[in-house]
Amino acid sequence: MFELIASPFLEDYLLLRPGSESGIRLPVRLWEELASMATGQLCPGWLVEAASRPWPDLDLSGRRQADVVLVRASSGHAYGRASYELNLGCNYDCEHCYLGLKRFEGLSWPDRERLLQLLADAGVLWLQLTGGEPLIDKLFTAVYQRAFELGMMLSISSNGSRLAQPDILELLTRYRPYRLTISVYGATAEAYDGLTRRRGSFDKFSRGLAAAHEAGLPLNLNLIVTQHNAHELDAMKALAEQYELPHHVFSNMSPTIYGGAESLPAQSQEYLRKRKPFTGCNAGHTFFHIDPHGMASICKVGRDPQIPLLEEGLAGLARLGGIADRLLLRQGGCTGCQLQGSCGTCMPLVTLYRKAKAPLSAYCQH
Repeated sequence: MFELIASPFLEDYLLLRPGSESGIRLPVRLWEELASMATGQLCPGWLVEAASRPWPDLDLSGRRQADVVLVRASSGHAYGRASYELNLGCNYDCEHCYLGLKRFEGLSWPDRERLLQLLADAGVLWLQLTGGEPLIDKLFTAVYQRAFELGMMLSISSNGSRLAQPDILELLTRYRPYRLTISVYGATAEAYDGLTRRRGSFDKFSRGLAAAHEAGLPLNLNLIVTQHNAHELDAMKALAEQYELPHHVFSNMSPTIYGGAESLPAQSQEYLRKRKPFTGCNAGHTFFHIDPHGMASICKVGRDPQIPLLEEGLAGLARLGGIADRLLLRQGGCTGCQLQGSCGTCMPLVTLYRKAKAPLSAYCQH
């Protein structure tokens, strides 16, 4: 199995190591040299020396380049990142969940394998695997391993409940993710289990977090604050500090992906935060999202219109940029608003808030 990935990324060429946040920007001539090397050739001296700087434990001297470096071809497409919802199903029933109805649905393995190849062919180097809860998906292991083999730097968004399972832990330590982000819903069983509406969920989370930390996996924590657990925010921060893990606080509740309001009552009004000004994003242009049925959209929020990627192939992705430009245009009551420059809500999210008949205070400065 390879230890390094040499890949185009947008307008650059990168040398990366799975499981590591370090990387090297390559001149195009050096990437071309790696791409053209014969199978039996040893790693060139410049590669041996360059790799030893960010990764001192990696000695490439005397090793065949083909054994240690996966060289990804140039795709001719502008995409470098994507997110893939394996399944909307979840083993929790959180009151704030933006997915709403959490149906256990997804593609068959042959279709998932073809989808992953399309993502690689589109140039996707960083891939986020999410859900629902991705680790409970029956094909998670196959999807994860295949995406890794295709040379993608993998991130996982999880509730952590399955991380103590030996098969999951072995998979993630053998094929290391770029990042593993775990959502935290409380610091005690009372608050955590109350929010997830699943007895015993705090215990599973705690064991999963401890096991992943002990295994040295690259962890981040998302501290989710609702009206149910806001009193434990300081304790959740203390938990992150106990493990010496980076953490982010998320306290603004969103409508469901179909504009439902059922997630909004979970909002803690005390922790309703003003968002940073929205100044545009690369959704649809260098990034896109795939739902469990293989439908591509500009992002997780702007899901309509969608492109059936398995039917249209890479040619269909060419339409995403135009879709993104239309969806991000200010519409309706936002047209001509004098506060657009400081507005923190993108138009697709505004559309969902409007569908949910949310109070203006949740998303609008007016």
